[in-house]
Amino acid sequence: MYFKSSCRTNPETKKLDSYYRLVESYRNSSGRVCHRTILNIGFLDEDISPETLNLIARRLTDMYQQKMSIFPESDPIVLKLVTEFWNKIVKEQRLDLTLYNKDSRMIDADTIRHNNIREIGTEWMCYNTWQQLGIDKILINNGFSESDVQLAQTQIISRAVYPGSELATSKWIKENSAVTELTGYDIGKINKDRLYKNALKLNKIQKELEEHLSNRTNELFDIQDKIVLYDLTNTYWEGEKRNSTLAKFGRSKEKRSDCRLVVLALVVNIYGFIKHSSIHEGSFSDSQGLDRVIQSLDKTTGSLRPLIVLDAGIATKENLALIRSKGYHYLCVSRTKLKNYKFDPDSLVTHLETKSKKKVILKKILTNDNTDYCIEINSEMKALKERGMQRQFEERFEGELEKIKTSIHKKGGVKLSDKVNQRIGRAKQKYPSAQGRYDINLTYDPTNKTVVQMRWSLNEQKERQLNDNLGTYFIRTSMNMNDEVMVWNVYNTIREIESTFRTLKTDLDLRPIYHKKDESTIAHLNLGLLAYWLVNTIRCQLKGHGINNCWTEIVRIGNTQKVITTSGYNKAEKEIKVRKCSEPELKLKTLYHALDIKNRPFTKIKSVVHKPKSKNLQLPNKGLLSTA
Repeated sequence: MYFKSSCRTNPETKKLDSYYRLVESYRNSSGRVCHRTILNIGFLDEDISPETLNLIARRLTDMYQQKMSIFPESDPIVLKLVTEFWNKIVKEQRLDLTLYNKDSRMIDADTIRHNNIREIGTEWMCYNTWQQLGIDKILINNGFSESDVQLAQTQIISRAVYPGSELATSKWIKENSAVTELTGYDIGKINKDRLYKNALKLNKIQKELEEHLSNRTNELFDIQDKIVLYDLTNTYWEGEKRNSTLAKFGRSKEKRSDCRLVVLALVVNIYGFIKHSSIHEGSFSDSQGLDRVIQSLDKTTGSLRPLIVLDAGIATKENLALIRSKGYHYLCVSRTKLKNYKFDPDSLVTHLETKSKKKVILKKILTNDNTDYCIEINSEMKALKERGMQRQFEERFEGELEKIKTSIHKKGGVKLSDKVNQRIGRAKQKYPSAQGRYDINLTYDPTNKTVVQMRWSLNEQKERQLNDNLGTYFIRTSMNMNDEVMVWNVYNTIREIESTFRTLKTDLDLRPIYHKKDESTIAHLNLGLLAYWLVNTIRCQLKGHGINNCWTEIVRIGNTQKVITTSGYNKAEKEIKVRKCSEPELKLKTLYHALDIKNRPFTKIKSVVHKPKSKNLQLPNKGLLSTA
């Protein structure tokens, strides 16, 4: 119970004064919060403070719930008004005084039912992270209403926990998740059209959101962005997309050369937080668009000039020159294996061991081709990987040659020398990295211009030369670090952007795309990036406590916590409903503790289901009937 006041004219003083009512809140059968006036108090003669009124309301509530106070009340005004109001409540039967009797609170076990069971664990983590990032402020500053903010919060959290189409998301919100109980958005208004329009609206302020989140995460984790990583990836469409200006054929990272693509370019810091994002047509190459990235970095980093770590595909001569001309430094893998170099006699050879117990050898080298600080790297792990790929291509190439040989000796097979050479040429074109190490000999029959014998062998000298160079690559940087281990460690931060792409494309399901319009495609990708801010903030906080789970595993653990409505009838034959969150399992408690959030969003929401009020129903040719 609590007091509500309204401003009215006091008939005695003829002045505006506070008119008080004693009110209680309850939930109806639909779960909606309703209010009911218990007593009309009217105008109070005494000048009572809000604190005193709250104390009176608490005392009345305790009396109604049959709770005993440890400390007796000493304030005479409180004692007087509590007694006066309680006597009036009893006399006028304004409350059901049997509800909190011991017998009335005993529930018939056979009537207990559980329903409306929803997932809430991961949603609760995302909701708290949303508050940490302060996204509400940016949305409100850009004209979002309170309802729009709640919808945006609901949609982005849903995108992080259950990535899917607008239709699939709306079903999940309505049938599986308690996310609207956290955000406050009316679940009855959720549909795919509202989600679709909201994604387009969020896309219009994408740059403002990205800038705010970049600054906010720097504050949260005390990041200075001395190193940033730049790379590109792509995702593909299901469908023809003939009229699209964005969907183009290109080099697919997923080997989906049959599909049209869209390219996503990202700059992230070493913690995986996005500093710049842009979306390009599918034919956009890795070496394009660096000038726009540099302009974006100028805005976000200000006078600070971070070291830019690049993949080999981006590190063209022109791009490296552009980076230096803008006052930045770079670190990248050389696009080609360096030649005509020598080892620096003043530097020691460094031997390292990776976490997987594989050896890495670092050597500083000197070359006349450029003035960059360069090191040669021999990686045992990379050599194993390249050797496996080498064997695979060799087996496939020999398989093609075996087919050609079988056809030569087969009745009706291809035997003409021109045709056989064409087939060999196509096999070489298909496996260019393997064909150069094979010597192929053909024996011809000059009378009918056919091939009668075909032999091939692996050139041992070329094979040995290739094996000697397996696992060898070169790193170059414009900074004179004079520390091979530091260069190696800085370059390995490129794995963070690879992890970002993996999270976006696998955990947040950015592939494939089904949207027909380019505008919808861009909104779909940017919605995934907004969800990624929540995901990476949570993962970064957990990593600080030694928890390195992937996002899919975090979602699985979070989904073990549910919110459940339990109902049953007491001995007074009244239905009591209680909605409670389940206790989190040990693994989820560990995550909550690391994130410094409560174990449950709420402990208990209790409601008594009242009988519905009578309604007037208009029946054909029967007049008006009153029915309960």
